[in-house]
Amino acid sequence: MDKKILRFLTILLVLVILASGCGAGHPDALSLTLTPLSAAVAGTATAQSANVGGAGDQLATAVSKATAQSANIYATQTARGSLNDSSKLATATVIAPVVAELPRYSIDPGEGYVAWVHKPVTIDLNGYQQTGYANDYQQVTAKDFAMAADITWFTYNSLSACGPMFRSNGDKNKPSQYMVIITRSANGYLAFTATVNGENSNMRTFYPSQQDKSFTWLNNATNRLAIVARGALIDVYTNGVKIGEIDTTQPPPDNIQSPPSFTLPKNATPQQIQEYQNLVGQDPQNFNLVQSQMSDSRKNFAKNKPIFTEGLLGFIDVSQSGESKCTFSNGWLFILNK
Repeated sequence: MDKKILRFLTILLVLVILASGCGAGHPDALSLTLTPLSAAVAGTATAQSANVGGAGDQLATAVSKATAQSANIYATQTARGSLNDSSKLATATVIAPVVAELPRYSIDPGEGYVAWVHKPVTIDLNGYQQTGYANDYQQVTAKDFAMAADITWFTYNSLSACGPMFRSNGDKNKPSQYMVIITRSANGYLAFTATVNGENSNMRTFYPSQQDKSFTWLNNATNRLAIVARGALIDVYTNGVKIGEIDTTQPPPDNIQSPPSFTLPKNATPQQIQEYQNLVGQDPQNFNLVQSQMSDSRKNFAKNKPIFTEGLLGFIDVSQSGESKCTFSNGWLFILNK
């Protein structure tokens, strides 16, 4: 099919979605995509959190703090009233790529709505055991959702990783949350982790290059990472290829898979050869660290019961030492209706 026709049909589909709404009882995609309407999102998220007992109280507090930091936000009805046809068309154009990408993850666009489309953001760390977060839509919480972003990384003398964090209680010092992160180490690997009050409490590891032949560990390379969360199940994708499924109710495995052998691209440059040698030299130390984290997760799983159903979301960069830079672009969040 001609690309222009495909693009027209995609935008037409989005306009239909905007006109008809994206699920009964939910804000329409337009109201959640435009920054001036963040107040509506904040109010909804806070109200949802307040209706959950126990851990929900912490979540409500975290959301309230995030909401308080927001500025220059207009009232919902005023903002909606000011939107003209050109604004609606611009919004439809922005979310059209999201709608077009969803089927790659077995998602029907009619199952939910676009909560946000994120501008490019970079997290730059330097030092020992550093963690950085980023998200322009800190008020938004989600239960079931899909989330994706292009991740471009640069690391130097660091075991570091980039990816989304989700179902978080918002505590940056001792978080209770899930993460799905990718790293350059071991020819590139992907890890799912759960922390409870900062303690490693669940973990899985995958090596994307075994299924995704386009995945690359090279510095300044870009890989697209996507996750789909439905209840206790988390599907993970790199570059559109499904890497695995995590059942968050199950404990970590007894053993971790050995990393595949390192490979250099054909016609590697001198700089890439040097990067290869540096990473190979760090491999034993990095593998031992992963084993230690997995061991901690096994010990803490039964004690901490790391089962989270809703929370805050964002992008994260975690670094053991050295320099780590993660750039997230073409990022979006699509919330699934129940």
